[in-house]
Amino acid sequence: MGEPAYAKKMYRWVDENGNVYFSDQVPPDQVQHKRETLSEKARVLDVLEKAKTAEQIAQQKRLDALRKEQEKIIAKQNANDKVLLSTFRSIDDMNKALSNKMASFDAGRKVIEGNIERLEQQLKQQQQQAANLERGGSKIPPKLLTDIATSKQQIEAGKQELARHQQDKQTNEKEFKADIARFQFLTQSNSDGKPSNGDSLAASNASNELGLFVCQDAAQCEKAWKIAGEFVATNSTTGQDVESEKLIMRAAPQKDDDLSLSVSLLERNNSQQIFLDIRCRQSSIGNELCAGAKAQSIRQAFAPFIQSSLAAQQ
Repeated sequence: MGEPAYAKKMYRWVDENGNVYFSDQVPPDQVQHKRETLSEKARVLDVLEKAKTAEQIAQQKRLDALRKEQEKIIAKQNANDKVLLSTFRSIDDMNKALSNKMASFDAGRKVIEGNIERLEQQLKQQQQQAANLERGGSKIPPKLLTDIATSKQQIEAGKQELARHQQDKQTNEKEFKADIARFQFLTQSNSDGKPSNGDSLAASNASNELGLFVCQDAAQCEKAWKIAGEFVATNSTTGQDVESEKLIMRAAPQKDDDLSLSVSLLERNNSQQIFLDIRCRQSSIGNELCAGAKAQSIRQAFAPFIQSSLAAQQ
């Protein structure tokens, strides 16, 4: 049977010294503590969380803003995964596509190199013509001098185009190989060959502590990113899910005691920052885990771990 509507309620709370109180009224000097509303049968009817300080509220706002940015990165990764899986059927298909793409780049390179070779031959002829005129005691026509200068400029422009073309090839090859590795992970991550589903990840909003490392420069951030990946792997209880240049994320938590860590590389206030987030299973126990001391201690240890690891590398 349910509790009578007129049943008298009791409150239970714990003060800053760990003392437990039961009363039908909460004194004004105790209202800041987390408290439970109990029925006459000691059943918890409601829970009022502990009042946050102004500093904690400000931290929570920053944490929410960082999480929104990270969620954008995760959403983009999920969208890329869908495109990847709908575009290719197998690793062989991707390797063939990569081979064709590299062949296309090589063909483009040959065209550019051919143009440079033609211009160099043209310049050689122009310079030879100018040398013959000088040996014969004739003045070199202004048009020929202009043509020589133009040929040199065109050759230099061609070399710059070739360098850009080669850089584009390297970038495309690197990105394509990363896509191949991602496709392989997605299609082999489960025994049924289907990609993992990260929709069940539940981000805890209870913690008011930030896991944030602000990089001094790009070189330090590159080292810190690798260290952050080690931290995620060490402190997570779930397997690998995503590992890219801007996001490292462990697989979705499946059990109530699972901790799934992720780090994202963010651009904020003209600086690079590495943000740690901790996710737990969408359950009452999971939410308590992410709001509890264990998750808080992991978050608090993140930046010091990176700093000490960087110092050890010097």
